[in-house]
Amino acid sequence: MRSSSAHGSKSSNGSQRQPLTEFVKPLLDSAVPLNDRLSYFFAGPPVSDEDVKEYVEDPDRALPQAVRELLPKIVLVLVPFIERLNGKRGGEFMTTEPPPEGKRWNQVIIHQREGAVVVIAIKDRETSDYHYDFYNAVATLISNRLPEPFAIDYFSILREELSRNVHGEVDEPSWELKEQLRRRPAGPRVDTKMFQQYARQSFVDTMTLYLHGICCDIDVDPGPRQLASRYLKRRLQTCQEFFRPPDGYFVFPEDLKRAK
Repeated sequence: MRSSSAHGSKSSNGSQRQPLTEFVKPLLDSAVPLNDRLSYFFAGPPVSDEDVKEYVEDPDRALPQAVRELLPKIVLVLVPFIERLNGKRGGEFMTTEPPPEGKRWNQVIIHQREGAVVVIAIKDRETSDYHYDFYNAVATLISNRLPEPFAIDYFSILREELSRNVHGEVDEPSWELKEQLRRRPAGPRVDTKMFQQYARQSFVDTMTLYLHGICCDIDVDPGPRQLASRYLKRRLQTCQEFFRPPDGYFVFPEDLKRAK
């Protein structure tokens, strides 16, 4: 049985609530190294070896080596809940009690000179949702470090989709930026700051799905804002070309069938 704990201000009913940046500082030296890129810390009650496997070892094991090489050093801090005040970045708190409606947050990345701290809330959540947040953090952290050949190919795909007026995106953040870009009179294919912002978010959302698909058996829910499957598959195949899954992991059903 492994256990970890952290100190914070306690209310009369025993609950804790502390600014997130202050909360994580004393934990960094206590983080347990998993490998040369990732250390972790469970803040809260004792955790079992199975918890460590499910929350840390399994999602890390599914990372492609080419992704791992782009990552900075990460300290993964798993907390009960995260509360964000007024929707402002930097106004997050760790809390042991569920935050009020509309203030619950799932993931925060704290950038540091020597790497990054990724804080993810895990209490009262499905493991698949946690895995999504883990891979979203990974995709975000490598989004400014992309190999040039991949960036050229991926951005070319986006320009082609925009020129064809392809509807939809992978997730809500990239959808909103894509719609803003399409409304600009200058045209969506111009390499403007807005296009770069959209392209980066599109990569983050697409790569999150790709990595999540390597680790877990997931389905893409159809919807009015969802990118059509043929365009989505092309993006994922491009990710697969540059970021091959580890041995024994597969993204597409046909790859699994061939392996058998």
